[in-house]
Parts: sequence; structure tokens; C-alpha cells
Amino acid sequence: MSCEPGLKRRCDVHCGLVWTSVAQESHSGGGNNTSCVEVAFAGPAAAVRDSKNPEGPALVFPVGAWHGLIAAARAGQLER
Repeated sequence: MSCEPGLKRRCDVHCGLVWTSVAQESHSGGGNNTSCVEVAFAGPAAAVRDSKNPEGPALVFPVGAWHGLIAAARAGQLER
């Protein structure tokens, strides 16, 4: 994964990372309306993308920040 340093970090999502689905939610009304987030790890970075747009941009976070977000979600700290 190649990332540019600085505030606007971009990840090249076409570089052969192994993407794993981490969340899926069905929206009311049924049908094919599902949202899916995928994550790939490369060294100290976690890249996150929308599975419906795999050629689109990915957000890049430090691995620790990604794990902190997942822990907060599991603990219910991000409820509305």
C-alpha cells in the first residue's frame, strides 16, 4: 500500500491488499440495501473502504485507532 504523508492521506486500493468484510447492516424495507465496510491491514495502517465501490477511495488509519473504534462500537459507546 502506498500512502502519501500528511493530513490528506490517500491509499492505492489497487495494490493487491487482502480486504475483509467487517460490518453489514440491513436497512428497513428489505431488498438488496446492505452497507458493507471492508478493511485491509498493511504494516501500521488499516485501510477502510466501501465494498460497493472497491475501486474508490479508502480511508487510512493507524491500526491502533482502528482497533479503538471497533472496541468502542462493541462496547456500545457509539450508540445514537
